[in-house]
Amino acid sequence: MPASTDRPAFYALGRGRLGDLVTLLHPPYTAWHLSYVALGAAVAPRFHVDRLLWALAAFGLAVGVAAHALDELHDRPLGTRFSDRTLIALSVVSLAGALAIGVAGVLTVSVWLVPFVLAGALFLPAYNLELIGGRLHGDLWFAVGWGAFPALTGYFVNAEKVALPGLLIAAGCLVMSVAQRRLSSPARELRRRTRSISGVRTLPDGGAEELTLAGLLAPLDGALAALSLAIVLTACALVIARL
Repeated sequence: MPASTDRPAFYALGRGRLGDLVTLLHPPYTAWHLSYVALGAAVAPRFHVDRLLWALAAFGLAVGVAAHALDELHDRPLGTRFSDRTLIALSVVSLAGALAIGVAGVLTVSVWLVPFVLAGALFLPAYNLELIGGRLHGDLWFAVGWGAFPALTGYFVNAEKVALPGLLIAAGCLVMSVAQRRLSSPARELRRRTRSISGVRTLPDGGAEELTLAGLLAPLDGALAALSLAIVLTACALVIARL
C-alpha cells in the first residue's frame, strides 16, 4: 500500500468538509471496534439480532462519533477544520444517543446492564479528554476500553450473564487492540510528528537502501488496513453463522 505522509491517516480523503468528516470518524478503526461487539454477541449462548443491532448503534455513536470528536477537540491531532462548537455538539448528541440506548437496554433486557452503561459513560470522556492527568489514556486502557469492553458488552447483552466464553472473547479483543496500538502509535508518530527521515539500511551484500518516511509508513499502514478488514469479515462470518 503506498503511504501518504501529507495526510493525518492512511484512510483520510484530504481536505474539505467530506475529507474532514471521514478523517474524524476513522471508518476502518470504528468498524474494527464495532466488530468486537459482534464477536461478543456471536459467542453468546443465545443470539438476538435486535439486541446486536442496538448495541452496534450505541457503540457506533459512542466510539465512532463522540470519542473521536472529543479526541479532536482536546488537542486537534487530525487538524480538521471543525469548530469547537461543532465538535462539542457532535460529542454531546452522540453520547446522549448512546446513553439513551443503554437506558432502554436496562429497562428491556437486564438491570445488570447499568454497570456497563455507567462504565462507558465515564470512561469515554476520561480517556479522550485525558482527564485526571491522562492516567486513563495509556495503551492498556485503550485495549480495555476499545477492545475488551465492547466484546464483553456484546456478549452480555445477548447472554445476560458473564461467563467463560465472554471473558475469553473479551481477552482476545483486548490483545488484538494491543496489537493495533503497537502498529498505530509508531504510524502516528511518523505521519504527524516527523518532518524527515535520514539514514540507510546496509544489506548483506554490502548494498545500501535509503530510509524514507513513506517506506517506514507503508508496512504499518498496510498491516492496519488489512487487519481492520480481516476483523470485520471475521465478525460478519460469525454473525451470519448464528442467523
